[in-house]
Amino acid sequence: MNRHDHQTRSRRFAGFLRAGVLAALLVGTSVAVGAPTGVSAATRQPAIATAPYSMPTSVPLAGTPPPWLLPADAEPYIEAAGLSVLDAEQLEVHYHVHLDVIDDGKKVTVPAGIGFVVEGGKVQGLTVLHTHDTSGILHVESAKAKPYTLGQAFTEWGVALSATQIGGLRADATNEVQVYVNGRRFTGDPATIRLKRHLEIALWYGPTGQQPTVPKSYRFPAGL
Repeated sequence: MNRHDHQTRSRRFAGFLRAGVLAALLVGTSVAVGAPTGVSAATRQPAIATAPYSMPTSVPLAGTPPPWLLPADAEPYIEAAGLSVLDAEQLEVHYHVHLDVIDDGKKVTVPAGIGFVVEGGKVQGLTVLHTHDTSGILHVESAKAKPYTLGQAFTEWGVALSATQIGGLRADATNEVQVYVNGRRFTGDPATIRLKRHLEIALWYGPTGQQPTVPKSYRFPAGL
């Protein structure tokens, strides 16, 4: 890429990572629709959608306690996630998901800049799956309606994820990983959870046998 192209892309993406980009937006409200009476919980609750995905072995994924920083070089992780670096946001398909990571009752920061390529302090591109700030909101902005998974976001972040591990938070004799989608327990591989509009995904790590209180929904800012 020549110098002019770099400058053009830098201007195009200037400000994407500035603090407070979304802070000025009003808070929206989501409404839950009740199920008909007389229907069992198993019947009225659809299965949590998944899509095939395996965490990669081609890049090192963090296996240390939080916080987890972004990879210094994002491009190998983006490639490992099966994604591409784009010149601009593609908004034909546009929705948002919220992610909470909870370590023994304390929230872990989901960093701004997941899915961005930054060189010399300037943004050079981004993927269809990214974060603008530390709110935990995952942005999906794609030209086509394709399945994207939580595992792809964690691959871009550079953090290991499975049913028994979130980075260095590993299940053992005294602690476990619990996964929830909209407040419902999910016992499969969290990397395969398919991202859909306004999901609230909570990854919880703590003492074995606890019934944690986790968010069932998220109040997305207006317009998201």
